[in-house]
Amino acid sequence: MIDIKILRENPELVKQNIKNKFQDEKLPLVDEVIDLDSKSRAVKTEADSLRAQRNKLSKEIGALMAQGKKDEANAVKQKVGEYAERLAECEKLEAEYSEKVNNIMMVIPNIIDPSVPIGKDDSENVEVEKFGEPLVPDFDIPYHTDIMESFDGIDIEAAGRVAGNGFYYLSGDIARLHSACTAYARDFMIDRGFTYYIPPFMIRSNVVTGVMSFAEMDAMMYKIEGEDLYLIGTSEHSMIGKYIDTIIEEDTLPHTLTSYSPCFRKEKGAHGIEERGVYRIHQFEKQEMIVVCKPEESPFWFDKLWQNTVDLFRSLDIPVRTLECCSGDLADLKVKSVDVEAWSPRQKKYFEVGSCSNLGDAQARRLKIRVNGKDGKYLPHTLNNTVVAPPRMLIAFLENNLNEDGTVNIPVALRPYMGGKEKLIPRK
Repeated sequence: MIDIKILRENPELVKQNIKNKFQDEKLPLVDEVIDLDSKSRAVKTEADSLRAQRNKLSKEIGALMAQGKKDEANAVKQKVGEYAERLAECEKLEAEYSEKVNNIMMVIPNIIDPSVPIGKDDSENVEVEKFGEPLVPDFDIPYHTDIMESFDGIDIEAAGRVAGNGFYYLSGDIARLHSACTAYARDFMIDRGFTYYIPPFMIRSNVVTGVMSFAEMDAMMYKIEGEDLYLIGTSEHSMIGKYIDTIIEEDTLPHTLTSYSPCFRKEKGAHGIEERGVYRIHQFEKQEMIVVCKPEESPFWFDKLWQNTVDLFRSLDIPVRTLECCSGDLADLKVKSVDVEAWSPRQKKYFEVGSCSNLGDAQARRLKIRVNGKDGKYLPHTLNNTVVAPPRMLIAFLENNLNEDGTVNIPVALRPYMGGKEKLIPRK
C-alpha cells in the first residue's frame, strides 16, 4: 500500500508502475482514487468549518440566554440544528469516501525498486549468482519420494485417506532429518544474532489484510469457519502482525527475528497440488527470518537476508543460485524480491527453496506500525526471507547427498542433530 501523497503528487509514476507490473486493468483506479480523495478532503474541510461555526454559535446561545434574549437564542439554536444536520451528512460522506479510497489503495501495487528487471512473469526472472558447483552424478537419481520410500520414510497414500491430496506422513530417519534441518536452521539464525520465536499459528482478518494482498489471501489462506481467524501461510504473517498498532522506539531498531511454524496453504491457482511429490503441498513447516528496520537500512538487510539462506544451504553441501524476480512476478506489496534456488541433479536444473522480499513501508502503513524517531514518527520497512522450508529442503538435501548405493551423506554441520550419524542407510 503506497503513500497516497505519492499518488496525489505523481499519478503518472503510479500508472507507470502499474504498467511495469503488467496490470493495466488497474490503471483507471488511479484517477478514480484521486477523484474520491479530492471529494473526501473537500467534505472534510466543510465538516471542519461547520464544527467551528457550530461551536461559535453554541457559545452565543449561552450569552443570549444569560441576557434574557430567549427569541434570539432560539433562532441561533435553529441555525445550530441546521449546521448539525449538514455536519452529519458531511461526516457520513467523508467516511464513505475514505473507505472507498482505502479499498482502492489496497489494490494498487507498491512502487517497485528501480533495480527490478521488467518482465511479465517468473519465466523472465534474472539469474544473479551461483554458489557451489552444480554436479550431475554418473548414476540415476530416483524421484524424491522414491528416495524417501527406500528409508520407509514417507506415506502419501495413508495421508490421502486421512486428509486428501497435498499431505504426507514422514517417519523414521526422514522424519528425523526433517526435524534436524529445522533445528539446525533455528540455531544457524540464532548464531547470526536473530531472536527465536514460535508465533501464533492463526491470525485475525485485520492482520491478514495488513500483511498481504487480497489476491494472495484468496489463493493461500484457510479461514476457520465461524471465527475471525485464518491459518497462517507463513510465520511472517504472525511476526509482522505482532507489531500491529504499535509505536517502536527508534533506538531499538533493527528488530531481527527468526520464527518456526507450520504453514497452511490452499495453493489455489495454476500450479496445483502434486499427487505423488511433496514439492507443493497444503501443509509444511518452515523457519523464517524477519527484519523491521529504518527505511534507509532496508537495502542492507535485504542483501543480508538472502545471503543467510545461501550460506545455510552451502553449509549442507547444496549448490544454490539467486534469481532476481522481475516486475510481473512480484506480489503487490513487494518492492524487491530475490529467490534462492537449489540445484536438482535429478532434473538438472534449479528449483525454488526460498524467497527474500523487501516490502518497504507497505505492511507498516496497513498495520499502523510507527517508529518514534528523534525527528518525529515515521513508518519502518519490513523484510522477510525463508531460512529453510521442508520438505523442499529435503528434496534438495537428498538429491545432492545421495550415493550410488542408496545411502545419503550427512554433512558435518547436521550430524549433531542426527545423533552423530554420518550416513543414512536405506531399508529397502
